[in-house]
Amino acid sequence: MNTTAAPASTPTTSALAWCLHLLVVGLLALTAVRAVADGRPHAGWVVAVAAVCGLVYAVGPALPAVRRSRRAAALWLAAVGAGWLGLLGLSGDAVWLAFPLNFLQLHLLPRRAGLVAVTATAAAAIAGYAAHQGTFGVAMAVGPALGAAVAVAVVWGYQALYRESDQRRRLIEELTATRSDLAAAQHTAGVLAERERLAREIHDTLAQGLSSIQLLLRAAERALPTAPDSAARYVDQARQAAVDNLAEARRFVVALTPPGLEGTTLAGALERLCATTGTRHRITADFLRVGEPVPLPTAHEVALLRIAQSALANTVRHADARSATVTLHYLGDRVALDVVDDGQGYDPDHLPAPDPEAGGFGLAAMRSRVDALGGTLTIESAPGDGTALAVRLPLDPGGPLPAPDPAREAHQ
Repeated sequence: MNTTAAPASTPTTSALAWCLHLLVVGLLALTAVRAVADGRPHAGWVVAVAAVCGLVYAVGPALPAVRRSRRAAALWLAAVGAGWLGLLGLSGDAVWLAFPLNFLQLHLLPRRAGLVAVTATAAAAIAGYAAHQGTFGVAMAVGPALGAAVAVAVVWGYQALYRESDQRRRLIEELTATRSDLAAAQHTAGVLAERERLAREIHDTLAQGLSSIQLLLRAAERALPTAPDSAARYVDQARQAAVDNLAEARRFVVALTPPGLEGTTLAGALERLCATTGTRHRITADFLRVGEPVPLPTAHEVALLRIAQSALANTVRHADARSATVTLHYLGDRVALDVVDDGQGYDPDHLPAPDPEAGGFGLAAMRSRVDALGGTLTIESAPGDGTALAVRLPLDPGGPLPAPDPAREAHQ
């Protein structure tokens, strides 16, 4: 039976309720049958009162008000209790009905009121049984008192288990909701990270390649009236740059390593980058390797190649430099890349805000790549003194990056 004080109905609670109903009906029938079978005085009254008590008890579960209202449930319990007291006054066998009544009282009444009702019912059962026996003994009090104690222990224990189960259910629901929120947050973070990665890749490859094509075509346009051979050479170089850009675009689709690293080492890719830059633009780009080469993680090779591409592209576009040097250092526990030019330089403390249309993502993309691998990026420049870019990446991303040691790097 459900009330506002009772837990929600489950198959288990429904089965217990039906067992309680059957127990009440069975005890009422037993009381009536024994009164008739033993030829006791007032047997007819016992049967009539037992029938009325059973009818009142049966009406309760069928009334919606009893299921919804604690006050209505209390009134119904009072009517059942009054019928039981009348039956107890006629037959001592009615004392056994105190046990299921205890469960009803504890289940439908508030905790304190239920305990008072159980105590009063046990006292009435003891007094009624003693009156029918014409004497009183401690043994007469043991049965009703023990039944009341068992009912209290069972009902309160069940209520405690139900509260604990409900708390666990709420906790599971909260954990499920939290896990869903976390999954959504991780998905959003993954999408943003992928967008950032693609922005860096596009800036360091396609955007730089298209910028190089633009510079070559402008040079061809200027040379066309007076030096057709030079113009044709510039156009051919622009065509080759377009081919390289097409390979980069295809790489985005198939998610392969950079074409510049396919079939060669990082040092070979950097040397080819310098040669290509020197061929396509009016700048001398040299490559140096320092130290004994060691295998590098793919992420390190991609990051260093992209940073070198971006740094040389910035040198060509903005530095007005005559020469640039790319140096790859193998330093045992870390790898380093230096890009130095003799251009016009700039003040690192007064850089303009990034302009997406002008391609101003270079330094931010470089720092993002380096930070992702636990490395450091430093830039030294001054107006008229050129620019030096230095990248240091640990070969063990989980370990601390040692401080740069110029003396050690100079000897390796």
